[in-house]
Amino acid sequence: MTDVYPDFERREITLRGRTKTVFIKGQGRAVIVMHEMPGMHPGVAEFSRRVVDAGFRVYMPNLFGTPGRALSPAYSLETLSRACVASEFTMFASNKNSPVTEWLRDLAALAHQECGGPGVGAVGMCFTGGYALAMMLDDRMIAPVLSQPSIPVAFTAAQKRDLGIDDATLARVKERAQQGACVMGLRFTGDRLVPDERFARLREELGDKFIAVEIDSRPGNAHNIGRFAHSVLAAHYDHTPGHPTRDALDKVLAFYLEKLGT
Repeated sequence: MTDVYPDFERREITLRGRTKTVFIKGQGRAVIVMHEMPGMHPGVAEFSRRVVDAGFRVYMPNLFGTPGRALSPAYSLETLSRACVASEFTMFASNKNSPVTEWLRDLAALAHQECGGPGVGAVGMCFTGGYALAMMLDDRMIAPVLSQPSIPVAFTAAQKRDLGIDDATLARVKERAQQGACVMGLRFTGDRLVPDERFARLREELGDKFIAVEIDSRPGNAHNIGRFAHSVLAAHYDHTPGHPTRDALDKVLAFYLEKLGT
């Protein structure tokens, strides 16, 4: 792992008795980047570099998988099977916070202490997509982005509407929204891993404090986005000017600039 992403500082950070490798890069306000399934692949690192280029300091913790390993079906299945039985993560349970979000809140507190400013930003992707909501229990989390939030896996009608947090956390998120906090969410409209009902629930609970960025991926869409498109900011990102995922990235960076400053 020492040769992976040499442009990032690599630190071993221990919080709540658990040590994780965190890749850090940039100067400015802190943004926590939580990688998608199956791991911290090169597309996630490239997204982090774009956040750095916009004037922020990225903290990218290794939560599962092998940093730098390329995407493949076999790798995804291997990592997913391990995450299913790991005590830090909840994959199918409704109305429950993943235990790892407590560690992530402490990481955000550490990053805020090191970087200063009004607070911290975050983005979760796929498996970690909803983690930034749970991190809002700490008032320092002021710019949460949920990119294709896929947990819990949606088999039932209730799971499709579930936000991956418990009732107490949702109550606090809504309270903070009433105080002015905003949440941004990204998804492809044809992505079955992120049901329409989940974004509808976010609108119901947060009203105009939920900023939805939904990219058309239905058959016949104008940009020929495939029906299996899922990863808005990494694996299925297209940096071509005018592409909807490029526009989504610009909106995320503008959100961070508005909430965190420079």
